[in-house]
Amino acid sequence: MAILEDDRLVELLVDQPEIDRTVGNIYLGKVEAVLPGMQAAFVNIGTEKSGFLHASDLVESDEDDDDEAAGAGNGNGNGGNNDGGNNHGGNDHKGRGRRDSRKIPKIQDQLQRGQQLLVQVTKEPIGTKGPRVTAQVSLAGRFLVYMPVASRIGVSRKIASREERTRLRRMVRKFLPKDVGGVIVRTAAKDLTEDLVKRDLKSLLSLWKKINRKATFVQRNAPALVHREASLTSGIIRDVLTDKIDQILVDSRELYKEIHRYLRRVHPEFRDKVKAYNDGEPLFDRFHIEGEIESLFRHRVDLPSGGYLIIEPTEALVSIDVNTGSYTGRKDHEKTILRTNLDAAREIGRQLRLRDVGGIIVIDFIDMDNQVNRDKVLRELRQVLSRDRARTRAFSVSELGLIEMTRQRVRPSLYDSMTAVCPNCSGAGSVFRPQIVARRVERALNRVAAEKKERGVTISLHPEVALYLLEEEPRFLKNVKRGKRLDLAIRDNPVIAVDDFRIVSEPSGRDVTKEYEVV
Repeated sequence: MAILEDDRLVELLVDQPEIDRTVGNIYLGKVEAVLPGMQAAFVNIGTEKSGFLHASDLVESDEDDDDEAAGAGNGNGNGGNNDGGNNHGGNDHKGRGRRDSRKIPKIQDQLQRGQQLLVQVTKEPIGTKGPRVTAQVSLAGRFLVYMPVASRIGVSRKIASREERTRLRRMVRKFLPKDVGGVIVRTAAKDLTEDLVKRDLKSLLSLWKKINRKATFVQRNAPALVHREASLTSGIIRDVLTDKIDQILVDSRELYKEIHRYLRRVHPEFRDKVKAYNDGEPLFDRFHIEGEIESLFRHRVDLPSGGYLIIEPTEALVSIDVNTGSYTGRKDHEKTILRTNLDAAREIGRQLRLRDVGGIIVIDFIDMDNQVNRDKVLRELRQVLSRDRARTRAFSVSELGLIEMTRQRVRPSLYDSMTAVCPNCSGAGSVFRPQIVARRVERALNRVAAEKKERGVTISLHPEVALYLLEEEPRFLKNVKRGKRLDLAIRDNPVIAVDDFRIVSEPSGRDVTKEYEVV
């Protein structure tokens, strides 16, 4: 799925059938281990890796009503959805983020090994870490998020009008039965009517009863799945479709029917926005999306002003560097920098959504002397980030001139899920030059001669390195042979990586490279 704003790609959602999506799923789990030192527990939910449950996920959030944090969100968006997603900093299991003023209970006083517990996945497994789970279960509807174990009524922070927020809160309180949980009113609920509130609440309460019944039924078989989150298509339609959406084009008859069935039940007035795409030209080609996907993971992103970004994902964080490039302006140096930084702020917001980057992000804008201009850039960045469905938080410019921010991470980024480590550079992003490979070969042959086990060896090299030796170091073999009493030969082999080599013992043909590698 591709989401376009002003004819530009801003989100790419990829559903891989061979990979199960678990965010939003509810499981009857079994506590596998309780770790007081980490204030956490591991819960077996029947997946390959146990779920990580922090003590803070056992109690209701104390965040203000205008914060959209509910329990687990839909998990179908590009980084989740602001109306849900219990996110403690959005960075693995390290607990970075907003300061938590709740009284967090001691985990060992709440859980014990072997105990059954209803939990919901809030973050997919990422790297070596298992999924993150919460006991604060939530169910997302079209307009409301129902939280069975909570008690408050909140309103999405993106509904700015105080009068509208008060109206929505009163309306929900009017129809929400006592002692059945809490509710968050979603952004899509602006101008919501009583009929729609009643319909959404009725649907969510009914779903929760079904989940409870199933949890009771499968107790003997725990761990077990008791509720599967909506499909990617249904989840996105539920979360994205508002009156701001012009149209939805679908090139699959099956999906087209699925969307229409969903809208007929939930939002019939939006059915006209959904169009079947039947043109001969592929849908993504028609809107130039395929080309954007091809350039999605390039480190360099050019800006309209002539400047450019360098985006580098690392294990701990993502660094983004802003450069003026070819844009030098005419007279005012500070204006040149301001324009480049403003362009960069807009493009950074788009790239974070597009690549689904999460966790900690550090941005090195071009230094500006004027505090007013620095504030303009920060405001622009925050304005662009406000369109992001994943929760973001951008901090003020640091003493080093950097802007630090966090973005909710629900699943591996598109970079991680769509790319593999390069077999040539092993993920380093660079390889040794031919002259360096030549010196490595020379040192390896010195070790072969010192061991005095081989009478003759053949060195297999990438053709580029072999050509380098032939043209740039024609006396290489003669120099290496001198005083070593070794029969040496060089062969080119296009299968070998450009900065690798193989040492083969002759005449046996045995590969002895590892015996003479540097350990």
